[in-house]
Amino acid sequence: METRWSALMPDARNLTPLYLQLARNLATAIHCGAWSAGEALPSERALSDAIGVSRITARKAIGLLVEEGLIRRAPGAGSFITPRVEDPLSRLTGFTKKMQQRGFTPDSVWLERTVRPARRDEIVRLGLSPGAPVASLRRLRRADGVVMAVEHSALPVPVVPDPDAIDASLYAYLEQRGVAVVRALQHFRAVNATTEIAALMDVEPGAALLMITRVGFCADQRAIELTDTYCRDDYYDFVAELRQ
Repeated sequence: METRWSALMPDARNLTPLYLQLARNLATAIHCGAWSAGEALPSERALSDAIGVSRITARKAIGLLVEEGLIRRAPGAGSFITPRVEDPLSRLTGFTKKMQQRGFTPDSVWLERTVRPARRDEIVRLGLSPGAPVASLRRLRRADGVVMAVEHSALPVPVVPDPDAIDASLYAYLEQRGVAVVRALQHFRAVNATTEIAALMDVEPGAALLMITRVGFCADQRAIELTDTYCRDDYYDFVAELRQ
């Protein structure tokens, strides 16, 4: 038996229900990387036969992890490990590099790349003059084809004179122009998906999302980036390490 199969086996001597043990063991294996993001799980019959539990036990365990967002069911195709992102709050890394470091294939679907007058909040947060132009960037951020987030960024035109010149990574583009973001302040709040955002992210209208507002600063401490990101809470885990 494969090691990763044997690690799922519940202990019949344990008073905890078998399906809860199996769900806990499978969740641990997913978090440890024994099962890869996007990988298909075996069928309930194959799982139950391999580790010696009933199909009902296997079904209840998988159903529990579907509710927790660790597994997704695709009608007619089976069950798959949900791609997730653990995002350390103390590290400043662009989405593209972050996904690549975790073994995902990132890409973006551009919704908007234009130049327009700055809005009031952008004028305040970026320290701009009224009516100053900004590069407005709006896109879907995907990993392995799954929409992880909807992102809208505004940057002063002197920093991004040609929005169409940005390829996959905004931060790589800024580094090439010599105006890298070296520090950022982020604000987190819970929001509900609007009808538009829900359609873009394939979630129900009103679904709980995490909205992150980031102000990025370059080396001379100028604010050069204002980004609002709507994140699916079933795909993102934000991790903070605290020390005494």
